[in-house]
Amino acid sequence: MERSSVTLVVILILGILHAPIGPEAQPAAKVPRIGFLHPDPISARRHRLEAFRQGLRELGYVEGQTIALEVRSAEGKWERLPTLAAELVRLKVDVIVTATVPGIRAAQQATKTIPIVMAVVADPVATGFVASLARPGGNITGLSMMAPELAGKRLELLKEAVPRVSRVAVLRNPTNPGAALSVSETEVAARALGVQLQLLEVRTSEELDGAFGAAARDRAGALIVLPDPMFLTHRARIADLAAKRRLPAMYYERDYVEAGGLMSYGPSLRDMYRRSAIYVDKILKGATPADLPVEQPTRFELVISLKSARGLGLTIPQSVLTRANQVIQ
Repeated sequence: MERSSVTLVVILILGILHAPIGPEAQPAAKVPRIGFLHPDPISARRHRLEAFRQGLRELGYVEGQTIALEVRSAEGKWERLPTLAAELVRLKVDVIVTATVPGIRAAQQATKTIPIVMAVVADPVATGFVASLARPGGNITGLSMMAPELAGKRLELLKEAVPRVSRVAVLRNPTNPGAALSVSETEVAARALGVQLQLLEVRTSEELDGAFGAAARDRAGALIVLPDPMFLTHRARIADLAAKRRLPAMYYERDYVEAGGLMSYGPSLRDMYRRSAIYVDKILKGATPADLPVEQPTRFELVISLKSARGLGLTIPQSVLTRANQVIQ
């Protein structure tokens, strides 16, 4: 081969090697993977998962294209949570979104580096998930249900719905770190309203029957159920026990009312799940959980079941009904 021909071949090869790569040859951009870990059956909590997905869509994410979602549910069997959390870590997800103390605890024990977003938790400081609401300090941040005025407002609304009540039973799980604060806030409100409280301590679902029996023996006229994952899991049974004992009950979230309870007042959990997507977005864009303040609730909802009220022989005053976000007929 002549020298000029060899030179031409070399130039052609070098040109190919240095030519810009076309779009079809570009390596595919990494799609962020989000782990969604839930303690309860997704079938019973699909509205929360959908609220989170809605939040992602509002921020411009398209599932399956610009973001991937790995959903894992313990189906109410909390002992499965550590295994599921470890599975998400092995998948190398970019963020884990979870809720309640059992779910967050499992994620916390599974990883100290992958960011964790709390969609719902009562008191993240008391449970040791964050150092403070303003500066979480670790790999966990998100949203808290904690609002100082809530416990007092629940008792106030219950008293307004059942004006003659003078003794109110308070169902709490003493192993829940947030229970002590809720009790003390309820006690402050009780003194102002002239109401006597009866504390019912329940650690396991097997103790529920005995607690309601104690409320009946001590002639409690109504009931307040404090936030706790175990109570939420057994919400239908708790609502049924309250109805059988003819105890008008105030709960902290609408799922109890939808399961047959009388009334609830608390943060909109669907809104909290939707807003948790904002934390995911910030983290994917480079923010660190340690520097993202924990958000407290801003939207609250009062839900009342007139069907349950009729079963109790109770007439809810119009002054309470007009403030309800939803009245279930």
